[in-house]
Amino acid sequence: MNVDQLTKTANAMVAAGKGILAADESPSTIEKRFEAIGVKSTAETRRDYRELLFRSTTALAKHISGIILFDETIRQDAQDGTALVALIERAGCIPGIKVDAGAKPLVLPFRRDPHGGT
Repeated sequence: MNVDQLTKTANAMVAAGKGILAADESPSTIEKRFEAIGVKSTAETRRDYRELLFRSTTALAKHISGIILFDETIRQDAQDGTALVALIERAGCIPGIKVDAGAKPLVLPFRRDPHGGT
């Protein structure tokens, strides 16, 4: 990606009146949400749920600049074979992926106390 493309993408992501949709739920997270409403979590039901969101093109185009996706989602196709990413792009939104290596302990850098301690 060159500087012009990066600048264009960055400006689109922070467009006035728009936000970023975090649709990056893992299968285990979405399973909890589905369970609460009595829906079995399968690849198909997760796809259908995501497709419903991403086919809301008028709302997406008006309010969303980018969508954070989970690995499963970025590879999924809608029922008609259209890539979910293509649905997002048709609405004028920028698809992205959340890189998740799982929770890790936070390690803070060593800092010397400015008052003489450690």
